Amino acid sequence: MRYPEFLKENGTIGFVAPSFGCAIEPYRAAFENARKKWEEEGFLLNLGPNCFAQDGTGISSLPEKCAKEFESYYLDQENDCLISCGGGELMCEILEYIDFEALKLAKPKWFMGYSDNTNLTFLLTTLCGTAAVYGPCAAAFGMEPWHRSLKDAMEILMGKRRRVDSYGMWEKESRKDEEHPLEPYHCTEKLEVKGFVPKNRETGEDVMEPSRHVAVEGRLIGGCMDCLVNLLGTKFDQVGTFLESYHKDGFIWFLESCDLNVFGIRRAMWQMEQAGWFRYVKGFLIGRPLCHRQEMMGLDQYGAVLPTAARHGVPIIMDVDLGHLPPMMPLVCGCYAKVLTENDRLEIDMLYR
Repeated sequence: MRYPEFLKENGTIGFVAPSFGCAIEPYRAAFENARKKWEEEGFLLNLGPNCFAQDGTGISSLPEKCAKEFESYYLDQENDCLISCGGGELMCEILEYIDFEALKLAKPKWFMGYSDNTNLTFLLTTLCGTAAVYGPCAAAFGMEPWHRSLKDAMEILMGKRRRVDSYGMWEKESRKDEEHPLEPYHCTEKLEVKGFVPKNRETGEDVMEPSRHVAVEGRLIGGCMDCLVNLLGTKFDQVGTFLESYHKDGFIWFLESCDLNVFGIRRAMWQMEQAGWFRYVKGFLIGRPLCHRQEMMGLDQYGAVLPTAARHGVPIIMDVDLGHLPPMMPLVCGCYAKVLTENDRLEIDMLYR
């Protein structure tokens, strides 16, 4: 696994919009404030041509332009790392215009984003063998004051942090809107991590039991399920080769979802399993889905995941600080990790090997 050089003090942060940009409120004002804060910290900023564009469908601009922006900014030695402006809907359409072989041969560079940015964080890892950060997008850094999760993300990019811990409280309903673009996370809900371990590890039965203590280690891989199942079976799906390359380490799949309802999540779990993606799995980290606490025809978010995951007889940790209901722990996709839960506290040590 290739790990990029860390962002240095007074280094240059490049900003790209391979998905949505920051053209509309509250994202524009938030991004402007984030730029101000980064500049006060001494960083140089290099904005891509699509950061404020809005002439695309589900993305900032035409797919060809978004691909060109990302590829050129990744290859440009002026940028020490890249942060995506935002999430969106159709980043997948830019992939056919990106030369992943060129990215694979280039000097590795940190790229950070989440949600639709799974299309790049996941593929940089599985196609190019380069670690990427599944973490907050640029506009989030405009909040006043920063949540600890944002400080964690910056410290990961700068090489000052390799361990993240859960945050104790999470946001059910945001107060950020066009009139309040700099609102911090409105964390009102107590974190309740739900761990499950095999009831009989010796026989390998797919029966799980709740556990307040879970320990697992392996190589982190994953992202937003909405995007992952869309990639599955395409020419960009080289997961099988990637899994074989690191099979001795085993894998911890971190997964969360945005638009999928509970049945969509269950179908996604089944599809990834049937495609062989969960081969060599050591554990699952499941983030709070945007459809949190939804129930349809007797199926809830736990029933959407557990039946498939349990068949692999490995630890499962659910309601993790990950994804669309912030805060989210920034995770380095592709790195080796040691995960531990004690009651409702979760810690992840990331090892760059």
